[in-house]
Amino acid sequence: MKGFALSVLAIAAAVALAVPRQDDGAKKALPTLTGAADAGPGDKPAWSGGAMVLEREGDGHFYATAQIDTGDYHMLVDTGASMVALTGDDARQMGLDWDPDGLTPVAQGASGPVMGVHTTIPQMSVGDFEARDVDAVIIPDGLPVSLLGQSFLRNVPNVQIADNKLTLSD
Repeated sequence: MKGFALSVLAIAAAVALAVPRQDDGAKKALPTLTGAADAGPGDKPAWSGGAMVLEREGDGHFYATAQIDTGDYHMLVDTGASMVALTGDDARQMGLDWDPDGLTPVAQGASGPVMGVHTTIPQMSVGDFEARDVDAVIIPDGLPVSLLGQSFLRNVPNVQIADNKLTLSD
């Protein structure tokens, strides 16, 4: 399990550093990372009073469910990834088509280039937070779980991590 977590982090770091941000010239607010969230004991991932609290899982990561037209997708919340990164399976289930011949290096991993293809998710939401035309990269091989990165998280006004909890709020 430790190797799995390190692989996820290595890929996430590579994607965060190597995937270029597409800048349309508009200033976009990034979430603030602070250490002052306290949702109370026993809270489960749920929306209450404009805040969604995610508990740190046993592997040390936070996970959220992203809703897209085609269903719900379990994603690792990666505040260090510049973009949403999708597994090949998740991308297929979302109806995002790509040509395997169109894969290009999107990041550099410890074992060489990470191959992927850029795409756009027309609409996605996590709880009450919604974004349209979300920049993403599909990584069909080597990514064990889809990553919820900054191309979505920048739409959340406040992201706080404290006491093994990640809080998304207005």
